[in-house]
Amino acid sequence: MAKVSFIGLGVMGAPMARHLSAAGHDVTVYNRTAARAHDWVNAHGGRAAATPAEAAAEADAVFTCVGNDDDLSEVMLGPGGAFRAMKRGALFADHTTVSAKIARQLAVEGKDRGFHVIDAPVSGGQAGAENGTLSIMCGGTPAAFAAAEPYLQAYGKRIVHVGPPGAGQTTKMVNQIAIAGCVQGLAEALRFAQNAELNLDRVFEAVSGGAAASWQMLNRWQTMAGDSFDFGFAIDWMRKDLGLALDEARTNGATLPVCALVDQFYADLQAMGHGREDTSAIIRRLPK
Repeated sequence: MAKVSFIGLGVMGAPMARHLSAAGHDVTVYNRTAARAHDWVNAHGGRAAATPAEAAAEADAVFTCVGNDDDLSEVMLGPGGAFRAMKRGALFADHTTVSAKIARQLAVEGKDRGFHVIDAPVSGGQAGAENGTLSIMCGGTPAAFAAAEPYLQAYGKRIVHVGPPGAGQTTKMVNQIAIAGCVQGLAEALRFAQNAELNLDRVFEAVSGGAAASWQMLNRWQTMAGDSFDFGFAIDWMRKDLGLALDEARTNGATLPVCALVDQFYADLQAMGHGREDTSAIIRRLPK
């Protein structure tokens, strides 16, 4: 059993921390809204800390799942940040989707302090976190990955070391770019089928077993057809992720015309008040 801390108890972080506790680790949690941390402790045991530094003190491993670059910088490098208290030889694993730039910065900062650092964004959504079946994309040194993998097995079904520091975050950008084009194509296909007055159940049966099949089709066809979007990965978060990908593309020279177009479609939906709905709500832009 190891002493671990988990910083950030949102819809992803809370169940991930729970899986670490269920695996037998001694878990200390921190959340910016303190009541959420105390609620987690009441449900799962462990201890709530008043600051990230307090959570990280004496921990063998520190995990984060917060909102964005600024949030991550604050909880790790700020006045009460975890890096100020972590012991040499400890592991820091970040599950936030952030820029590759800050992932590389934290890897350098951590190395100077004698920490193992890995950027480990996830895919699989809230259901994957709850069920412990996340896909985890890891960037860092081989030693950092070796230190992290036993912990990640508590909630990861597919755990891949994709490269050096920052590579986990750029791989997550690949994931989001692919999803953006896929969900837009699915929305257009579904609207086309509706306008052609086809039986949507029969259409799904016909096309979901062939080359058109995708996770989006298998999991979102029925809900999109039923105008149900109050679940899943919010448009607001997808726009953040696509913005990271578009920024990185300006640096590495990649051209992302579909990604940029879908990003603007999501901006339209935000302006319409749909930012908290699932990304499949992109179909709202297409008239019936």
